[in-house]
Amino acid sequence: MSELIICEKPKVAQKVAEALSDSPIKNSYKRVPYYEITKDNGDKITVLSAVGHLFSLKAKSKEKRLYDVEWVPLYETDKSKKYVKNYVDLIKKFSKDADRFIHACDYDTEGTLIGFNALKYICGEKSIENSFRMKFSALTKKDLIKAYSEAYPLTDDISWVDSGEARHILDYLFGVNISKAMTDSVSSVTNRYVQLSAGRVQTPTLAILTEREKEIKKFIPEPYWVIKAKLPKSIIADHKKGKIFDKKEVDKILANCKGKDAKVTKITNRKSKKPLPVPFELGTLQSEAYAQFGFTPRKTQQIAQNLYVEGYTSYPRTSSQKLPANLGLDNILNELAKDPKYKDKIKSLKEPLKPNEGKKTDEAHPAIHPTGTLPKDITEDYQKIYDLITYRFISLFGEPAEIESIKVDLDIGGEAFDFSRQRISKEGWLSLDPYQYKKVKNEEFPDLKEGESTTAKVLSEEKETKPPARYNQASIIRELEKRGLGTKSTRANIVAILYTRKYVEGQKITVNQLGERIIDTLEKYSERITSEQMTREFEDDISEIKDKKISESEVVDIAKKELDGILDSMDNNQENIGKELFSAYEQSKIVAECECGGNLIIISSPRGGKFVGCSNYPDCKKTYSLPAGASVLKTKCEKCGLPLISFGKPRQRACLDSKCANGGKESSNDVVGECPDCGKDLIKRMGRFGEFIGCSGFPKCRFTSSIADFEKAQKEEKT
Repeated sequence: MSELIICEKPKVAQKVAEALSDSPIKNSYKRVPYYEITKDNGDKITVLSAVGHLFSLKAKSKEKRLYDVEWVPLYETDKSKKYVKNYVDLIKKFSKDADRFIHACDYDTEGTLIGFNALKYICGEKSIENSFRMKFSALTKKDLIKAYSEAYPLTDDISWVDSGEARHILDYLFGVNISKAMTDSVSSVTNRYVQLSAGRVQTPTLAILTEREKEIKKFIPEPYWVIKAKLPKSIIADHKKGKIFDKKEVDKILANCKGKDAKVTKITNRKSKKPLPVPFELGTLQSEAYAQFGFTPRKTQQIAQNLYVEGYTSYPRTSSQKLPANLGLDNILNELAKDPKYKDKIKSLKEPLKPNEGKKTDEAHPAIHPTGTLPKDITEDYQKIYDLITYRFISLFGEPAEIESIKVDLDIGGEAFDFSRQRISKEGWLSLDPYQYKKVKNEEFPDLKEGESTTAKVLSEEKETKPPARYNQASIIRELEKRGLGTKSTRANIVAILYTRKYVEGQKITVNQLGERIIDTLEKYSERITSEQMTREFEDDISEIKDKKISESEVVDIAKKELDGILDSMDNNQENIGKELFSAYEQSKIVAECECGGNLIIISSPRGGKFVGCSNYPDCKKTYSLPAGASVLKTKCEKCGLPLISFGKPRQRACLDSKCANGGKESSNDVVGECPDCGKDLIKRMGRFGEFIGCSGFPKCRFTSSIADFEKAQKEEKT
């Protein structure tokens, strides 16, 4: 019998092969590795992998509304993914003789869909009937052997496949069609191609950020005062009224306190327990990594995923705060104790060793935890995330900590003040997690008694009320989770897309004019696309597909009807939408003023390039080319006043106007020969680096040559 095991990534394939055999044979086909195992009975196992998604959705026809979609190889829709074809060809080669198939991709809806599509579209639909599913949460030998021996029919997970496919289809239908409608609206009124994007979750997320942006802009600060008393030994006490908005009241309090001592009227002592933490799930790991190291949620997710693939930690894309006993928790602690920095902490734990758990569960995976395999030769950032996970895991087996606090009430000239202090009276689990220990105040208590007096200097401090805080990348992900938008796996990527699209910027997220105007326009003419309610409803529907309460086709049909309403509204208001969106886009892309009085803006070409042109086109046809990867700087050229650009590797700077950059020289456009690629005239042009030879058929033909190379080639041809 011949068996084919398909994993999600090459490293996972290696782990699976090494778990199932002490001596798997490694080979490669088209530079893609695979592993062969021969069992004692002669049966053969081939272990190979995908490389994430091998297929993507594509519209079947170029109709106005792209509703009819199909799965096609990823390399057909994304030219940068040509390498994916080698993985497809490898699976196709070994599937021909396979009698049994094992789906060993990540155990979630996304991983289930990746493996299912590989089987269906490469191995053939009949392979599904002979396919079995491995379920694992860690890539240890023990976990993989268990998952292989307990593999169950893949058909049991069809509802997971349908749920994952529905999410992809909905994201495609909403993203592609609404983005296309926005782009077409601008083209209809400007005859220009402006690439704008929207998304089923992306746009409601931008709407949440825009709402906060408007709250901040509308906020009118109001002055207030706080009154503080400075006591010996750097003690600062606060007046009990807190914020005071009446200056006359402030002056009265200061007058009452002037020259008076502070009398201790009451000292309140209190002890409280600081309960054990709960295990990490992806959201809390991302939040903690942002707080401790400033890592973006996307970076944390990528590092956690790679630690999992290396076998050091468990599967990260989980919502669970549970650690079941069958994970072998005692054994994990014993293995971790082999590292000196964990050893003493683990030795201090008291029996029985039972971890504290949270309420949240996940049907697929336990909470994030170390596997017991100690990492070797990992980078500093990877070590930080590993330590964060490991210290949290160890602390779950500790004892509650105790915090002692005091509150001291004071009387100064008949005015009530107080201050508080706290310290750790019993370290408990805090001694096991250095990251959490440093977050707890551990202050010195003053030597004061009730009834005694001490000197005091009372001062007022004027402040202003502050607007609502801006979201950061961690807090917006928490907000999305709270509102039921996106999934634990997709939220970090959604936020990253908003940065890529240049709708938001900064660590404290600021929505720029383009992002804000996009939301304003869509809310005015098609509010449902910005509505988190619609997105949340579809999230519920997608979950119900997995639970077999509704079918994939029903959800897709509902989505198409919803889209029809949105797109009808956009079509009916196309001119207004186009004008408003282009106005916002133009404002965001202005780099300088044109000599005609218009604005010079960055324009995207339908073919993928960018250039700078005048907003008064076609009346003004002034344009400036931009090299690939160039960015326009705020710094101005000393000669002509146009912006400088940064381009090339290594980065260079030059004037936006190539004529200015080359001392006033212009292209001669002298014909010097025939293009070897297309047969059109070759002419002399002037570029950023001086004169060169280029094809007159540009941009369709992009043949270029340096003057020296061209002259050399001509001499060789004559010889």
